[in-house]
Amino acid sequence: MAAHGAAIQQHKQGLSNGMLGFILFLSSEVMFFGGLFAAYFIARADVPPGPDGIASWPPDYLLSAEKIAAGVKFELNFPLTLIATIILILSSVTIQIGVFQIQKGRRSGMIWWFFVSIVLGLVFLSIQMYDYSQLPFRSGDTIFGTTFYTLTGFHGAHVAGGIIFMIVIMMRAMGGQFSADRHEAVEACSFYWHFVDIVWIALFTTLYIVG
Repeated sequence: MAAHGAAIQQHKQGLSNGMLGFILFLSSEVMFFGGLFAAYFIARADVPPGPDGIASWPPDYLLSAEKIAAGVKFELNFPLTLIATIILILSSVTIQIGVFQIQKGRRSGMIWWFFVSIVLGLVFLSIQMYDYSQLPFRSGDTIFGTTFYTLTGFHGAHVAGGIIFMIVIMMRAMGGQFSADRHEAVEACSFYWHFVDIVWIALFTTLYIVG
């Protein structure tokens, strides 16, 4: 009853300063990625026309003869990236299950599901690194290569940050922290991971489907 009363009191008080600050941080991240997406679409809209007078994307015709002779071409590995996307979406499901577990006071369940989410996040990063090594173009190959690696690279860095965040939360839980009425940091971590997931879905749609 005491724990339930504390939870009700916390709900009445609204957001804590820490959670409010974290939400503001996420808002700044939304603006950051919004700027990157804007730069991508501006670059796409401003690409000069090719020899036939038509602008296309990716702009293969902007590659130099030396690049073309070296085998540079704008081809993306859609099947592999689709698998990575499914894995990242699945990790959002597992981390949310972890949140549900701690909301019920099941700390061990939360730890297990966070561990699964960390593994899935690492698999996603591994696939991305492998994909980078196999792509037939680099960041310096026209504006397309620059924007592609900038967008996916910054997202990968945020995935790595989210994995570190989850590890910290999991270690704190293993140390006996968090309970059914005190788990704000756990929810903050899940918010960040869901944000990373949503950004990737937008990137995947923009670069691999619409692009």
